[in-house]
Amino acid sequence: MKLTTAERKKFRVRNKVKKVSRPGRFRLCISRSTKNISAQIIDDMKEVTLLSASSIEKDIKAINKTKKSEISRVVAEKLAKRAQEKKITKIFFDRGGYKYHGRIKIFAETLRKNGMEF
Repeated sequence: MKLTTAERKKFRVRNKVKKVSRPGRFRLCISRSTKNISAQIIDDMKEVTLLSASSIEKDIKAINKTKKSEISRVVAEKLAKRAQEKKITKIFFDRGGYKYHGRIKIFAETLRKNGMEF
């Protein structure tokens, strides 16, 4: 089966992150669409999603932020708060096939400000 360019890029980034994964350090997988953004913290050893946050959630939708960059900042703060409750501080940032630019960069910087290390 032939992969598209976007699929190859996503596969390449994800495999690099998975190769260096080890117990106690989890992978943060991020995905975005034209309107929404979501992220999951995944344990690759057990292949389980530990926690997630998305702009589709009711409490985040109720905030009425107009800019997508502001929405990604709110989602990152929510994810960081949930991670601190589960005592997760060290992660690997899996940007998927997206460039480290715009909403992805804002998301990552907000996580760092809220105590996440990657």
